[in-house]
Amino acid sequence: MTADSPLPIELHRLGRRRYEPVWQAMRELTDTRDADTPDQFWLVEHEPVFTQGQAGKPEHLLMPGDIPVVQTDRGGQVTFHGPGQVVLYPLLDVRRARLGVRDLVSAIENAVIALLAEQGVAARARPDAPGVYVGEAKIASLGLRIRRGASFHGVALNVDGDLSPFSRINPCGHAGLAMTRLADLASDCPGVEAVGETLAVCLARELGRELRPARVEREPISPR
Repeated sequence: MTADSPLPIELHRLGRRRYEPVWQAMRELTDTRDADTPDQFWLVEHEPVFTQGQAGKPEHLLMPGDIPVVQTDRGGQVTFHGPGQVVLYPLLDVRRARLGVRDLVSAIENAVIALLAEQGVAARARPDAPGVYVGEAKIASLGLRIRRGASFHGVALNVDGDLSPFSRINPCGHAGLAMTRLADLASDCPGVEAVGETLAVCLARELGRELRPARVEREPISPR
């Protein structure tokens, strides 16, 4: 899918952050957008957290234990975020770009598949369950929200993090769903930051957009 807008997408590298401040900053950016607000990709690793989608069912939280649970406003069921996982949030004016939700979901899935192919890993999307799969195991989880004609939330790709917290939930609402990570599939797995950069490039390519680096953000996130 090629977006009509020629405007470049700003790439923001946020480092490791707690989930809730990033979520609130995404909401604030979305709610204060105007015609001049640039589209942005945010790359981040989160501290350990379970996030529950809007329609998330509590029975899919099996034994969260000491990992906090955050009820969010994205689609989908419960998933886990933690170190060793790349999270990419596409904060896009989809109305301006004339980009449909299904087109955006497919672009994100195809970007992950392209990245994995570069590492010699064959992956696929499933029409019945958003995300990206290697065999029957899930390697990337996807959940979006569209509000005021703009997208937020995004995709989480398992790179080299601890997968054991997924055993405390039914991932994405599927009991017994196996999870996998790039480190167990690629002979020479790149680090999280390198994977994130490649994922951003792949997604910009899928959208037919240029990517423009923004400053490296380590201070509290600003909505602008």
